[in-house]
Amino acid sequence: MRRRITVGVIGDFNPQYDSHRATNLALRHAAIRLEASIDVEWIPTPSLEKHVEGKIDKFDVLLCAPGSPYRSMNGALNGIRFARESNRPFLGTCGGFQHVVIEYARNVMGFVDAQHAEEKPDAPLLLVTPLSCSLVGKIEKIKISSGSRAFEIYGKGESEERFNCNFGLNPAYREMMEEAGLRASGFDQTGEVRILELPNHLFYLATLFVPQMTSSEQRPHPVICSLLEAASKFQESRQHRNTRL
Repeated sequence: MRRRITVGVIGDFNPQYDSHRATNLALRHAAIRLEASIDVEWIPTPSLEKHVEGKIDKFDVLLCAPGSPYRSMNGALNGIRFARESNRPFLGTCGGFQHVVIEYARNVMGFVDAQHAEEKPDAPLLLVTPLSCSLVGKIEKIKISSGSRAFEIYGKGESEERFNCNFGLNPAYREMMEEAGLRASGFDQTGEVRILELPNHLFYLATLFVPQMTSSEQRPHPVICSLLEAASKFQESRQHRNTRL
């Protein structure tokens, strides 16, 4: 019997966005490779402004999709926080990466006023700022740190990835963020952060690039495959917890 994986996609689905259509396809590509059945449900960000657990606890994995600014920034942040605190397998891509930064800054580092320059460009505490050069539609080579979860996923120290963004982690806060536990594990050729991860989490990865955009049924993206593979470990841990109860 094929195992079933339920995926909750945090984001405001728009069929006109290539990255949104690619997200659905990439998840199915990975499921085919893993010989698993998959149910994908998009979760509008306004629905996560209150009572988050009751709306997303049913999912085996969570993915925060591209497409920011979201209809509700707080809703997106609440969904990301739930994944981080519940040890739920999680991937944030593009806008998801950016909001991982904001969520961690506010709720772990204590920067409760941390903001995103796309939303509030004049805010005094900007953790996400414009990139030195737009990456919309560009392909860029990424260097991956050995010993990281990202290196384990790729099995090598570099990859070429497709981007669709203008904003990233403010370099002034990188060291402080790593000291607080959110590790930078992928970089562009100048050293700017492109991948973030939580080493002690079951699976918690954020990529500024959009792995969904380069996935195919013949070559599903390793990051998406690894996200779904983590679902098995989460299902086992949840079953064990329920048995104990």
